[in-house]
Amino acid sequence: MRIDSKMTDEALLRLVGERLSGLRLARNLTQRQLVEQAGLGLRTVQRLELGAAATHLSGFIRVCRALELVENLETFIPEPIESPMTQLKQAGRKRQRATGKKSAPGGSKKWTWGESA
Repeated sequence: MRIDSKMTDEALLRLVGERLSGLRLARNLTQRQLVEQAGLGLRTVQRLELGAAATHLSGFIRVCRALELVENLETFIPEPIESPMTQLKQAGRKRQRATGKKSAPGGSKKWTWGESA
């Protein structure tokens, strides 16, 4: 099954868990061996493979490290790329915070066609 943006969070977690389980089995590792390599509890690995939502992200990272998948996280969560104009405006400075949505000038009501100014 392919990952799709229309999938529910539970379905995505379950699919990621199935893939981690499949990769573990492809490397011929038992859950206990993975637990030892990742430095996690057995129940944590079991919950990851089941797609349980209560699992911590650090446990996921440790399992990825034990399965030698850390480099693949680059494709999973790519680094944001700023436009060339933004790079020029920033003049080498790193962006510190988001600006948020700007409200319409003159109040919160937006102008529509047919209204007088």
